[in-house]
Amino acid sequence: MALVLAAALYLLRNLLLGTPTPVYIATQAELVQNVVASGRVVSPRRISVALQGSGRVLSVAVVEGQTVERGQLLIELDNGDARASLAQATAAVAQAQARVRQVRELGQPLAAEALAQAQATVLQTRRALARDRDLVAQGFISQAALDEAQRAADVASSQVSSAQAQARTNAPSGSDAALAQAALAQALAGQQLASVKLAQGQVLAPSGGVLISRDVEVGDIVQPGKALMVLAASGQTQVVVQIDEKNLSKIALGQNALGSADAFASQRFNAVVAYINPGVDAARGSVDVKLAVIEPPAYLRQDMTVSIDIETARRTAAVVLPTSTLEDAASDQPWVLVVRDKRAVKQFVTLGLRGDTRMEVLSGVTAGEGVVPVSKTGVKAGQRVRPRVTPEPPRAQAKAATGLPVR
Repeated sequence: MALVLAAALYLLRNLLLGTPTPVYIATQAELVQNVVASGRVVSPRRISVALQGSGRVLSVAVVEGQTVERGQLLIELDNGDARASLAQATAAVAQAQARVRQVRELGQPLAAEALAQAQATVLQTRRALARDRDLVAQGFISQAALDEAQRAADVASSQVSSAQAQARTNAPSGSDAALAQAALAQALAGQQLASVKLAQGQVLAPSGGVLISRDVEVGDIVQPGKALMVLAASGQTQVVVQIDEKNLSKIALGQNALGSADAFASQRFNAVVAYINPGVDAARGSVDVKLAVIEPPAYLRQDMTVSIDIETARRTAAVVLPTSTLEDAASDQPWVLVVRDKRAVKQFVTLGLRGDTRMEVLSGVTAGEGVVPVSKTGVKAGQRVRPRVTPEPPRAQAKAATGLPVR
């Protein structure tokens, strides 16, 4: 009898005063929405190093992990033949240069002197011819002597023409000078070709950076074009992550992010969204996003696995509720049960930022109101309740590859 009376009193008490119900209080707080993803550290460029020539490797000047400067020797072939060819080509250049000087310093002056002598001779023979004509007319010499003077004058004129041609040939614009210059150009081209072949036996670093792989040893016989080393060029360190395409609308260039390497989980570094791939990977349903690391810590390594926390939105004074209080979350009219006048009232709400454990309420609930976690209490709309404030559930700390945690 006593137990029945006690149960009746308990039911009457709940009916009159309300059912004891846990509620969460809507608070006003800062809310940050993040997209969390994992990826790898990459350099802006990877350079495959190969030889243009072939032969036996004489020396390998660097080891994996070594930092190199632009122009530093990486690999050298046994290039004795190429050095001999270059020495021969250099000698040919010297010979051609000497020929050019010979034309300029000897050929041109000699040709000019020969022309002057020929011109003097022709002048003398012409005077002698004129004198002999007078003497023949006066009967002092024979016709044979005059004919001999005429022959001498003709020979002297021919010598002048020959000397003029020789002078033109040796002039700076003449054929001898042109031939000497052509021979010099040919020798210089041969020297350049020999230098190129000699250079093909060496590989110099095309850029400063870090050598991340090496596949060559001293004594190896290598062929042209075969990749022997991979160089991570110096430049902005980047992290490449894959973002689920459903989160693409939340990502924008310039957004700040925090990163941590799995091997150094307690340390963080700053990054900024620098590139968003315009295409979507259809097989994975993801988008490649690159982040520039502002001040790369010394422990970051090429291809190291890292986690990235991209801040996509922030509210400084948002009305915040636990997501466990929301009903019909996927519908156009999500709602919550708000305690008003000691009764649970169904209230449609407008949501802002949403995360795994917390959400922003733009309208429908004000800060300080109590909200019932319906799925955990079984309370119905219109039911009389006695609210009991419950601490907000702990925030999720796990990092999902495509999650949207809100803190």
